[in-house]
Amino acid sequence: MLTVTAFCWACNAVFARLAVGEVSPLLLVTLRWTGVTVLLAFIARQSIHHDWEKLKPHLPLLFLMGSLGFAAFNALFYLSAYTTTALNIGIIQGAIPVFVLLGAFLVYRTRVSLRQGMGVVLTMTGVGMVASAGSLERLVALTVNQGDYLMILACLLYAGYAVCLRKINSVSTLSLFSVVAVAAAIASFPMSWVEYSRGELLWPTTKGWVIVSLVTVFPSFIAQLCFIKGVATIGPGRAGIFVNLVPVYAAVLAVLILSEPFRLFHAVALILVIGGIALAEKGKFQTGIPR
Repeated sequence: MLTVTAFCWACNAVFARLAVGEVSPLLLVTLRWTGVTVLLAFIARQSIHHDWEKLKPHLPLLFLMGSLGFAAFNALFYLSAYTTTALNIGIIQGAIPVFVLLGAFLVYRTRVSLRQGMGVVLTMTGVGMVASAGSLERLVALTVNQGDYLMILACLLYAGYAVCLRKINSVSTLSLFSVVAVAAAIASFPMSWVEYSRGELLWPTTKGWVIVSLVTVFPSFIAQLCFIKGVATIGPGRAGIFVNLVPVYAAVLAVLILSEPFRLFHAVALILVIGGIALAEKGKFQTGIPR
């Protein structure tokens, strides 16, 4: 189940690229989270009803988490696909666990060991290599692809969401995800309105509707249900390790489905990111990533 979860999350990078020209990015966010909300209405009602009194005190924080960690994250994610590759998106998003580690240190003063520090350095080196296309001169001059910048910012937003999860630990994961998903849907409507007011809204084509359906069902719904069940079965520590598979799957899918070129710097960056995550995680923290 956790392998399926990682595969579904990796598919989102490919879906983002396929959506270019088929549905506008901010409308895609709105349709995605609205669709997820409808699906959750059928399976999460009892869970939310049971946890509602515990959820109520956290509603402002949950709305912020949904707005930034889901809606804004996805907006930047899909916008980045216009100016970078699915391969880059997949490798860069693999750095999220390390960003979570840094966020936990800044907010909670969680101890960072030497091994974890080395993992952070390795992962960030890999991200820098992807963003600069393996060119030290480009990195020093900060001539980085706009899409890669957006993706890095998206990862920071999601890391903020993941760090906030620690503040809410008295409710079921399904209830928590459901409320945050509804918040994301609500927050995404103004984004689509901005897109519409600027004359940039593109209603889905036939292919676009297929992509919207795939994005709603696989990265958002099936992946999250599998993740919840997987965590319940083997625990969050072991489950977190499966996040390492996301950039690997994304790289393979980008090459096989989109025929994107896989260069030497991609291979080195992938090794650095995965190796850095392995060092930094030490099997101890869960990112809870419903991409």
